[in-house]
Amino acid sequence: MAGAQDQDQDPDQDQDPVQDQDPVDPDEAPDDEESPGRDASRVDLGSSGEYGIDAPGLVQNLSYVALGAFAVMLLAAMANATLVMAITLVVGTVFTVAALAMVSSSRVGKLRERVRIIDAAGLSADDYVLDLGCGRGLLVVEAARRVPDGLAVGVDVWSAVDQSRNIPRAPLDNAAIERVEDRVDVVTGDGRRLPYVDGAFDAVVSSMVVHNIPDSVGRARVIREAARVLRPGGRLVVVDMHRTAEYIAVLLALRWSDVSRSRRVWRMLPPVRYVSGTKPNPGARA
Repeated sequence: MAGAQDQDQDPDQDQDPVQDQDPVDPDEAPDDEESPGRDASRVDLGSSGEYGIDAPGLVQNLSYVALGAFAVMLLAAMANATLVMAITLVVGTVFTVAALAMVSSSRVGKLRERVRIIDAAGLSADDYVLDLGCGRGLLVVEAARRVPDGLAVGVDVWSAVDQSRNIPRAPLDNAAIERVEDRVDVVTGDGRRLPYVDGAFDAVVSSMVVHNIPDSVGRARVIREAARVLRPGGRLVVVDMHRTAEYIAVLLALRWSDVSRSRRVWRMLPPVRYVSGTKPNPGARA
């Protein structure tokens, strides 16, 4: 077990430098009753915390367009403009479905997907886990459920643009709801400059975060920082909707050989890919 100690404190089309592979994904793995939450379809959503709406601005804009289209449709109906009615009906319906799908992904899809993400980290009971960009605690709380003798730490800059009510208190409140508050900690910090010593964590996870860094240099720095604070032999799991080929390239440049990138996963929206790998352990026997 590694101890976490504080120091002083764009192409969207991924061109993968390695052949796409599947990560440790429970959909591909056999069921294992000893692995917590492996059957994600049976997650008890009623006992989960409040993890907010992802990309609230996008959901709001989709809803506004849908309402506008239906308003025009009513006006067209009054004017007996059949073609305009048909077009606005289609537009309104499409944008309504898109908004509802985004809400459903935030309320249900990501809660089920989080168990698969943490499964991919292969945690032990006494591990120290870092969640990069923890937001309201979706992954850090699930990780805490898996490490009864360890610690799950979330770090974030708390941007309300990417998630509603994204404040430091939110993940702690959700940890209390899910009864793991004794092994959850949160820190205000930038993933490009993590306030931890080398090898402080047994696993590092992140979901839908790194792409928000506006430049490739910054995104690469986040991946290098994640690798730095990970102990040799530790697991890295990064889930994101694009830029994932960049993450693979950084890990390969760090001489990681055990890396993989999944096909797109449509269980949450926007669809995502898993990038996962194990940090090389020079002291391990072959």
